[in-house]
Amino acid sequence: MKYIIIIPVAIVVILIIIYNRFVRLANRVAEAWSDIEVQMKRRYDLIPNLVETVKGYATHEKGVFESVTQARAAAMGATSLADHAKAENMLSSTLKSLFAVSEAYPQLRANENFLDLQKELTDAEDKIQAARRFYNGNVRDYNTLLESFPSNLIGKAFSFARKEFFELAESQAAAKEPVAVKF
Repeated sequence: MKYIIIIPVAIVVILIIIYNRFVRLANRVAEAWSDIEVQMKRRYDLIPNLVETVKGYATHEKGVFESVTQARAAAMGATSLADHAKAENMLSSTLKSLFAVSEAYPQLRANENFLDLQKELTDAEDKIQAARRFYNGNVRDYNTLLESFPSNLIGKAFSFARKEFFELAESQAAAKEPVAVKF
């Protein structure tokens, strides 16, 4: 008689614990994505100042400035994770071309404002990378719980869906290429 009560209570307690773990991990994934968005916004806010600084020295590089501006607008308007990844890859590529333009202008490279903006942009990139690692770690934990038995049964019952990793093409390519060692 005693076991008839204990077993259903134990099952309900286990269900509650697993459900709450799903909720906690889903909230951590959402929080981690929010961190990424904050860092990307910080980077987006730096870009117009950087473009204006470079424009002062390299006025005939109009195509590069337009590309950076368009890439920034596309990144800011991205709605899905895949759109964000695509837009971020495009933005990184255009920023590289902007910095390549700056290589041809020694006065610009010596400009304190340009150097400060470049340093802040590098800092923002580092923070985005750290936030992305944090996000992807939380997604990994969430997806593992979703795919593991018996939590997968509870996840399906409550319609918890698999989350996507936030991967950028640049980091994927860098991970696949061997490191060049030069002496």
